[in-house]
Amino acid sequence: MKAITMRIQKFSRPGVILMATVVVIITSIVVANATQTITAPNAAFITYNLAPGASSAPITPATSKSVLVMGCCTTLGAYATGQVSLLRIPGTIMAWVGLESYSGGAVTQNATSGPVAHIVYIDFNHKVDIQMASVDTILVHNGNTGTRAGNVTLVW
Repeated sequence: MKAITMRIQKFSRPGVILMATVVVIITSIVVANATQTITAPNAAFITYNLAPGASSAPITPATSKSVLVMGCCTTLGAYATGQVSLLRIPGTIMAWVGLESYSGGAVTQNATSGPVAHIVYIDFNHKVDIQMASVDTILVHNGNTGTRAGNVTLVW
């Protein structure tokens, strides 16, 4: 009986060390895989206050990434919002899909290399819109007879 006890004691120390090593390795793997990287999105916020027929300065969306473009009109009586997901491939194409402002709202979509194209209406009367300024830029245009103000947010 004493011989069996001695044999178990000899094997138990290396066995315990081996089991502890296995537990540490498995725990490390689980912790490494459970770690999640959360990155804050990039964003650009542009305000506009446009006279009738005026356009904002060109805005350049991020390159080769999905960009959420949200615009709104904050002028009394013309409150509304519209948004699109937009992709810009530099010098090649701009593509988007989204929703026009709620008054007569509908899906807006296109993929074009130009010429200038309507992207999305962002006011109640469908007179203020975000348009292509070029294959690489967009702008806000006020096609209304009165001054309109609001903002555009790009998130990527």
